Amino acid sequence: MRIAQIAPLFEAVPPRRYGGTERVVHWLTEELVAMGHDVTLFATGDSRTSARLQPMRAQGERFARNFEYNNAPYARMIELVRRQADTFDVLHFHIDFHPFSVFARQATPFVTTLHGRLDQEWIPQIYDLFPEVPLVSISDRQRAPMPHLNFAATILHGMPRDLLRPVAGEQAYFAFLGRISPEKGIEAAIRIAKACGVKLVVAAKVGEEDAPYYAEVVAPLLEGETVAFMGEIDDSQKPAFLSGAKALLFPIDWPEPFGLVMIEAMACGCPVIAFGKGSVPEVIEEGVTGFIVDTVEQAVAACGRIGDLDRGAVRRRFEERWTARRMAEDYLALYGRLIAARG
Repeated sequence: MRIAQIAPLFEAVPPRRYGGTERVVHWLTEELVAMGHDVTLFATGDSRTSARLQPMRAQGERFARNFEYNNAPYARMIELVRRQADTFDVLHFHIDFHPFSVFARQATPFVTTLHGRLDQEWIPQIYDLFPEVPLVSISDRQRAPMPHLNFAATILHGMPRDLLRPVAGEQAYFAFLGRISPEKGIEAAIRIAKACGVKLVVAAKVGEEDAPYYAEVVAPLLEGETVAFMGEIDDSQKPAFLSGAKALLFPIDWPEPFGLVMIEAMACGCPVIAFGKGSVPEVIEEGVTGFIVDTVEQAVAACGRIGDLDRGAVRRRFEERWTARRMAEDYLALYGRLIAARG
């Protein structure tokens, strides 16, 4: 199958460190190539891929302030993909609403995976203009604010089977992994760990947009010996970090569309204690791969039951549910349906 993957242009594919969407695009692209498909990746020029790369800008520019500088590459990419559309069997976009107007008016089957939240006030103003555009949700919960849209499938993320694996050793702390921001629940994670008398090790990015929150709220909480801040880590560091944790704390305070850190933890055999918001009930299996709670107090109680979980079983469930091969197979089935529908 001739497949185009069209990625965001804020980060390389894969991202150097933090970056969920670009990481998923990379995993999917590499798996499709490994399965024998002819894949072209439209992405930044500093991307690394086994597919055919068509660079759309020299490098990722996440924090470029100029509106035209950030959006001109998207306009250019839309036009370049459109000029080649008939050379592909299917076009797979990961850039939100950008392709809707142009690609709803051409014949090549296309689909857009929505990687973000749909509960913001500007969403209906653009998405309701295109009720027939086929969309993929990354969890059923993600659809809740806009259930009437044309969702062709829910396809849960997956990652390479052997990218992260358990590392033998003692579990001595709780882990917090990802990004420092209010919605990710770092304050609640610190309270949970302190109430349990267990050290919390934080491996997280502090983005420019969250720097004031980190400086004013989080940094004072990191003082003392009960919390250690590692900063941002890459995939090579994650196996030891997650394998050495009693559990990953994921006390989110927003409707998380998916949450890759949960399956990264599972890949290392690390159970997850998470607040039951967003996609969490679709990812965590209660009493098997972790515990789903609603409050800090419930999380503290769940921490006392972590020893009841089999870390080997956590890894096995990852292999059964959360691999990139399963994700790629789900997308290939969808591509086939889209192509058949177009005749």
